[in-house]
Amino acid sequence: MRTIRAAAAVAVVSALTAIAGCGGGSSSEGGSNESPKTLTYWASNQGPNIEADKKILTPELKKFEEQTGIKVKLEVIPWSDLLNRILAATTSGQGPDVLNIGNTWSASLQATGALLPWDQKNFDAIGGRDRFVDSAVASAGAEGQDPAAVPLYSLAYALYYNKKMFADAGISQPPATWDELVADGKKISKDGKWALGAEGGNLSNNIHQVFVLGKQHGADFFDKSGKPTFTSDGAVAAVKQYVDFMAKDKIIAPGNAEYAQNQSLQDFAKGKTAMVLWQAAASTFASQGMKPEDWGVAPVPVQSGTPGAGQNTNSMVAGINIAVFKNTKNVDGAKKFVKFMTSDEEQTLLNKTFGAIPPVKAAQEDPAFEAPDLKVLRDTLATSAAPLPQVANESQFETTVGTAVKDLWADAAAGKPVTTESVKAALTKAQQQMAQ
Repeated sequence: MRTIRAAAAVAVVSALTAIAGCGGGSSSEGGSNESPKTLTYWASNQGPNIEADKKILTPELKKFEEQTGIKVKLEVIPWSDLLNRILAATTSGQGPDVLNIGNTWSASLQATGALLPWDQKNFDAIGGRDRFVDSAVASAGAEGQDPAAVPLYSLAYALYYNKKMFADAGISQPPATWDELVADGKKISKDGKWALGAEGGNLSNNIHQVFVLGKQHGADFFDKSGKPTFTSDGAVAAVKQYVDFMAKDKIIAPGNAEYAQNQSLQDFAKGKTAMVLWQAAASTFASQGMKPEDWGVAPVPVQSGTPGAGQNTNSMVAGINIAVFKNTKNVDGAKKFVKFMTSDEEQTLLNKTFGAIPPVKAAQEDPAFEAPDLKVLRDTLATSAAPLPQVANESQFETTVGTAVKDLWADAAAGKPVTTESVKAALTKAQQQMAQ
């Protein structure tokens, strides 16, 4: 998954707060200290592998150098390492000038003071804040503060389904509600095949799914002051509904309780499961040997009715933001680079290549984003997605609640009862850990 990997650091906020005001701006490999005509850029891994990303980005960075005379030194960093690399950079001051961050890290990193705030003046330098989709900007920092980053690639969740497995089970269309998904799932889950894939060992994915179900049950996991509300009736109902797909409904294989990143996609591609909830998965399916005609895509189900705002939210606002370390010695060059990367032309090219949706409105008008799978993602972001809580301790939320869900998956896989009481007890423990 190419978004948030904040669960890598349990105490990220305390670690970051202790180094508030520190940041990059120089590099042990030669950053802006070397020359105002040089920038270092840490890119997140968006494609099938790091080499693919380098191949995609290198000609674009060369284009920027030709336009501005500024050379960009590129390093593509795996998601599993990126957050720790950022933390180390803010501690040592030996970091890049510009970097990509998972959008749910925005408020946590913003709280450190290490990132350049994107006030009106800075937004004006890249063409204005109104060029960007509102929901994407809302995932770039805490509400009421200037964003800590600029949206770069937008992603949303969709329901991907295996057309042949649906046809073999006599199902003519994808489910629109969770009751329909469970009913369809019971028709499919037999003879060694399963309806839905999950990744119980993937803490971030656990959070993404229960956050959406939480919204559908009227829960946000935090109140307006940023205080955790993990034990609210809606939060408990959301987590129980998700784990019950295995524990009660029997439409998820017990082995999925231990699955890590991308394992559910591999099962889907091999025809072991009929459905998976994922972000921009087309390129991954292709890399696993699936053909476009093998799978379909639909909005993530809701409790009833059709996707929309509020309790019919069906995705978190996923994506990647681009940020500038506040103490870069080349802030003007860094802003020029952000302007280049968020230009209409680059947004169209890069998001098309990576299978993402441009957070820049004008770039979304390209016909490529009318393809069925991308149109579902685009429409979801526009009408029925909500940002994860933009609170300073969001990273710890991913770790504590993500682990609580992981433990409940383990109970379900072992045949232990998953009850309202056991779910509430797990979330109570997670909430207590947040207070420590």
